[in-house]
Amino acid sequence: MRSYAIGDIHGQVTLLQQAHALIDRDRKACRDMDAPVIHLGDLVDRGPDSAGVIRLLREGVDGGAPWVVLKGNHDRLFTRFLTDAGWRDPNIRDGLTYLHPLIGGAETLMSYGLYRPTSFHIKTVRANALAQVPPEDIAFLESCPLMYRQGDTLFVHAGIRPGVPLPQQAEQDLLWIRDPFLMDTRDHGPLIVHGHTAIPQPMHYRNRVNLDSRAGYGGPLTVAVFEGRQVFILTASGRVPLLPR
Repeated sequence: MRSYAIGDIHGQVTLLQQAHALIDRDRKACRDMDAPVIHLGDLVDRGPDSAGVIRLLREGVDGGAPWVVLKGNHDRLFTRFLTDAGWRDPNIRDGLTYLHPLIGGAETLMSYGLYRPTSFHIKTVRANALAQVPPEDIAFLESCPLMYRQGDTLFVHAGIRPGVPLPQQAEQDLLWIRDPFLMDTRDHGPLIVHGHTAIPQPMHYRNRVNLDSRAGYGGPLTVAVFEGRQVFILTASGRVPLLPR
């Protein structure tokens, strides 16, 4: 049972196009054009063209491409900034807003044609953004699922709460969890494939695989193919096995 996965994109539309080209080449070699492509969330923020990323994925899904686009914490931050003025993510520390450079929301708004929103009241920024961001982009992000199961592999943005049955997992954990999940070495049942925690290169930890290779900070965008519990990174030179550490 084959599937493909792409790590956190963060507005890097050119890297996303290149990742899809690698998948298309591998598909042709395998004569398999139907295996799903799972995008692990964080489509937006920090990078130069979040609007282009959303448009590419939305149009692909609408056109029938076998793509799954999971919701990341940055995707929820973006839509809640636009649609719910009173909402505050409990994982964002006091003093930070969506427009803070650590989050990178200003770059997302700029990709929709707004000037860098540093000198305006946040209510004005939100109103201007709502006038610029297509409603279908907001609806697309809000409709993204939180996880996707393919055989013995579970794809999710951040990870899972160890010991909690999958149907009972909380959205906040699926979008934000780190140490309770990252430090747990137990078998979770399915192999958990995630992003969210940026590392220099993809890693296989036996019970989980992290594909966030820092595209949001100028790093590469990782694309992998899964065949059962076997993992291969797709490169310009072909498949490279990602072996458990």
